[in-house]
Amino acid sequence: MLNKCKVDGAGASYWCVVSGSTVWLNSGKVPFGTAKELNLSDDAVCIGQYQQFPVMWVDADSIAHEYELTSFRECLSLPEELFFMLSKAVQLSHMLHGFRFCPQCGGRNHFNHNQLAMQCGDCRTLHYPRISSCIIVAVKNKEQILLAQHPRHRNGMYTVIAGFVEVGETLEQCVAREVKEETGINIKNVRYFSSQPWAFPSNLMIGFVAEYQSGELKPDYTELSDAAWFSRETLPQVPPKGTIARALIEDVLGHIEQGE
Repeated sequence: MLNKCKVDGAGASYWCVVSGSTVWLNSGKVPFGTAKELNLSDDAVCIGQYQQFPVMWVDADSIAHEYELTSFRECLSLPEELFFMLSKAVQLSHMLHGFRFCPQCGGRNHFNHNQLAMQCGDCRTLHYPRISSCIIVAVKNKEQILLAQHPRHRNGMYTVIAGFVEVGETLEQCVAREVKEETGINIKNVRYFSSQPWAFPSNLMIGFVAEYQSGELKPDYTELSDAAWFSRETLPQVPPKGTIARALIEDVLGHIEQGE
């Protein structure tokens, strides 16, 4: 994670100003300009590049004035590469506030600008951002897709099955377990699809597609409000574009329409 950004203090940059899971957007876009133009500190941390310009991270708690912040979810419509940069900034801010003290010796941690990590001032141990691995899977059954509704989805939205990877478990085992636990069915032909950093607060969503094998659909109502098979014609409200969940749904429905 070595920080190799090249920054000209007088040059323009993209600025990721974050607080928790909220970010500053300027007219719906990631702010772009010089530190002076945007009234920001030019000693911010460079976390990458986008379109050959530096991308700077600023933790909102470190600046004196306030900006109007919006939910990170509002950034899903941004270009994917820039969305990933914002995700990185959100996760770094989470690390900055969540690892103030060394879990190894109890010493005070400080941010290491070169490594983009927290470092103990006493034992010098480096603590990198903690990433929680999650699977997310779209299950196909002939001409239908399995979708579930969670109690937290108050707007009627349905989505694909997801869950955290457990210790000692492969990703494929996790996919099969989560589907079985939440819906009661068995699956086969588990295949990797793609992944997406999901900074709520520090998840990595690892997407798969699979096929129905056997079993009766029996939703676990301690986890779900509902689970059912849907065709393109009966599709309920689904996650917005930009999410890996939506990409999985569209991929499976596309294969169904092609007769695959």
